[in-house]
Amino acid sequence: MNSPEQPLPTFDEVLLCTPQTTAEQVGLFLRRCLIPCSGGEKIYTMLYADELSYDVSCRAEELFQHLQRCNSTYRLIILCSCEREHSYIPSAFSQYKVHMIPQRPLAEIQQYLQHHYRVAQPSSSAASVFKDNMCVGIVSSKRAGVGK
Repeated sequence: MNSPEQPLPTFDEVLLCTPQTTAEQVGLFLRRCLIPCSGGEKIYTMLYADELSYDVSCRAEELFQHLQRCNSTYRLIILCSCEREHSYIPSAFSQYKVHMIPQRPLAEIQQYLQHHYRVAQPSSSAASVFKDNMCVGIVSSKRAGVGK
């Protein structure tokens, strides 16, 4: 948010981890991040890395240790829940740990995201379904089973 005109991360820069995330998926992601190439200054982010299985976490750490020897200029952020700070990945990378609390007010964050998710030239796009020509939206209900 410090550079409002910078684009949001692309699909290859973010890995959303779940307990079902495979070692192969994590390996491909780490290779994109840690193998030097002319790809520019991307910032790679692993979200919820604390949810990876033990085996996948071990293999990810081993691969990271191997690949990071070849590249000292990588940019990797690993986000984990503070409630699972004793799982494998947060423990393995604890020397780099930074506790973070969002510093911006919710309204400012929402305005930033609206700037990036608004369709510039609304046409017959699905974005016309959402408020203010946004290309993403959240549909929710307080009651289950109402067809949303």
